[in-house]
Amino acid sequence: MNTLRLALLSLATLVALFLGWNILRGANRPPETTSAESREKRASPQQIAAARHSIEDRIAAAPEYAEFFARLKGAFPGEYEAFLMRAAGRSAAAGEFGSADALMIEAARALRLSRGVLAAKADGPALDHFFGLELAMLQALASKDQRLCVDFLYGGANGDFLRFSSEHRDLSAAMVTAGLDAIHDGQSKKVERDAPSAADFQVLDDALREKGLGSPEIEALLDGKAPAPPIEDGRMCRAGEVYLETLATMPEAARLRIYGLALELMARS
Repeated sequence: MNTLRLALLSLATLVALFLGWNILRGANRPPETTSAESREKRASPQQIAAARHSIEDRIAAAPEYAEFFARLKGAFPGEYEAFLMRAAGRSAAAGEFGSADALMIEAARALRLSRGVLAAKADGPALDHFFGLELAMLQALASKDQRLCVDFLYGGANGDFLRFSSEHRDLSAAMVTAGLDAIHDGQSKKVERDAPSAADFQVLDDALREKGLGSPEIEALLDGKAPAPPIEDGRMCRAGEVYLETLATMPEAARLRIYGLALELMARS
């Protein structure tokens, strides 16, 4: 059962990589004002309405995100409205607005918190598509900035990723739209799967070693912590790519069991 325990730990601690939405937990908020007076300020209904209009204008000015917000509004109108009202209230009180990129990530993260567990019940194509885009994001980061790639791997949040996201809007939009689609698909399909077995995780461990990962990289992935001594950024980033690539090539039943568990753990984290 040791392999099962380690693999479960891996899935629990690599939640941020698997969904890719936690990486902007801090970066998607407008800067806070520093004075006590401004923190205590309460916006009027008129100010909130004006802020909502400004937020909708910012979203409309980023056509790459149009499909995501259209699907969010159509499939989950309550979540769409709640997101707008939260963002508008906060922005009206602070007098500052997040970028379209930060707003998109904020909306996606709110949906994950409220409905994310449904993604675990999506069918195979929806799950494969989502995790395929997670791999594409990791590969794009690796080609741009390996330090940022490793931050993504460990669920780090910083303005550099927000900047990267704004420069790669098509990919960022595709990633969160795939997450939304998996949630919507799970809501309608309600696929029930068994939990992954110890044998499933042993197959994964063996495959990682066959693809050249050594114990330091595998243990770093399993622990979800930066190893000591540190592994060079390029090597660690590549280990993350191999991890997702290997999952994608596992037998379908085992692969989908692991994907489903990863998404369930993410939603409950």
